[in-house]
Amino acid sequence: MTRFGYFLSCEEYGPAELVEQAVRAEAAGFECLWISDHFHPWNDEQGQSPFVWSVIGALSQACSLPVTTAVTCPTTRIDPVLVAQAAATSAVLLEGRFTLGLGSGEALNEHILGDAWPSVDVRLEMLEEAVELIRKLWEGDFVNHRGRHYVADTARIYTLPDQPPPIFISGFGAQATDVAARIGDGYITTSPDTELLWRFRDGSGGKPAQAGTKVAWAETEDEGVEIAHRLWGTSGLPGELAQVLPSPRHFEQAAQLVTPEQTRDSVVCGSDPERHAGALRPFVEAGFEDVYVANMGPHWREMIDMYAESVLPSLRGDAPAR
Repeated sequence: MTRFGYFLSCEEYGPAELVEQAVRAEAAGFECLWISDHFHPWNDEQGQSPFVWSVIGALSQACSLPVTTAVTCPTTRIDPVLVAQAAATSAVLLEGRFTLGLGSGEALNEHILGDAWPSVDVRLEMLEEAVELIRKLWEGDFVNHRGRHYVADTARIYTLPDQPPPIFISGFGAQATDVAARIGDGYITTSPDTELLWRFRDGSGGKPAQAGTKVAWAETEDEGVEIAHRLWGTSGLPGELAQVLPSPRHFEQAAQLVTPEQTRDSVVCGSDPERHAGALRPFVEAGFEDVYVANMGPHWREMIDMYAESVLPSLRGDAPAR
């Protein structure tokens, strides 16, 4: 049975609003949470970027849903030793309901300390070493590590959960998906691509997979398209642009190539519950264990209420969407 979760977008909402969304999502029947980890938003219109680990601490005291980071990059902006500590504390606060979602990152967030942005091959190599180091630190002993990319000098994490949290790895292409299958406890993506999903399943021996998408609730489709295009037009950028552009203003420039009609074609907008259910069904049919949905724009309360009343029951087969 697929679990349905709510996706908290740190790029668009401040910390108090994110916590409020989580509380409302739990009351509405969502079963789990994703939360993004950014230093910058994708563009200035989104306008937020709270520190994810502080927000997770607040979530642990406000609701009882499991939380997955979607996703943290443990390679450049924050050293994997510190990610290991932050994730361990989060798992303790959440009483084991925490999954560390990791990925190879984007220059948008990771270049800020002045480090060169590596090629994809090097980024994936760094990710593998970071995961190895994080798992060593979660064993509870002093760790001395001198690898190709990272050093740990008699480092020990004292605050640990009873069991280490699972590590899920994001993959948006064949190479990253193969890495996820090799080193991850699970898989994270934003596409219902069955070819990549089964590539992961085959390579991992059938480990679980999570996926997420975004919608734009509004009274009318046209209003939803305007919101989605203004706030998230950057999502329509092709290829590796999302990984290599270094600042929100570069994303804003590139997003000028994305038209409102392209946004209309790619994002479910408006208030029709059947269309919203249709945005999630391809992920359910593909076989993802967890499917998450985020709302774009200011109408997240209305979106969550509609999902509680119509969309989630429809997807669970309890009642037709109205």
